[in-house]
Amino acid sequence: SSMLAQDLKPNRLEATKAVAANFIEGRPNDRIGLVVYAGESYTQTPLTTDHAVLRNALSDLKHGLIEDGTAIGMGLATIVNRLKESKAKSKVAILLTDGENNRGEIDPITASQLAEEYNIRVYTIGVGTKGMARMPIAYNARGGFQFGNVEVNIDEELLQEIASETGGKYFRATDNEKLQAIYNEIDALEKTKLQEIKFYT
Repeated sequence: SSMLAQDLKPNRLEATKAVAANFIEGRPNDRIGLVVYAGESYTQTPLTTDHAVLRNALSDLKHGLIEDGTAIGMGLATIVNRLKESKAKSKVAILLTDGENNRGEIDPITASQLAEEYNIRVYTIGVGTKGMARMPIAYNARGGFQFGNVEVNIDEELLQEIASETGGKYFRATDNEKLQAIYNEIDALEKTKLQEIKFYT
């Protein structure tokens, strides 16, 4: 539910979906999948080059599909499970969170060690302003949310460690423009890495 916070516009979830859709659009030849996590984790879309299916799945994503919480380790482990058999020369995950690991049976560091073992580079993104953000704090009588100002807590140390261990990079997105710039940078970094791989083969 914290992804409904309004420090990004209209909220973190919708801002992330829009930027991710642009990223998918810019990588027409890549096989891309979508893993969703909150208190648990599942694969929304397996690796595919059918980006229309992927964009539809992304568009349909909404709060309340799975139990609340932040199971970063479970999310990353599901990604590793999907990518480990891939024969691609470059295997990349973009792990986005707006909080601290507080759910799930798999520790995030264990999951990042698995990612490293399978040569999966993980770019981590912490989404949320510095300080306070207007976010859901309780349900109201009409079945919607009551909002209040809550301090933003993102485990940046953990996200930096995951990125560092797997050869990726950590980013902090404090607004929509910064989030778009981060995805642009990841896009550019990965194009460079693919050129390097082609050069050395």
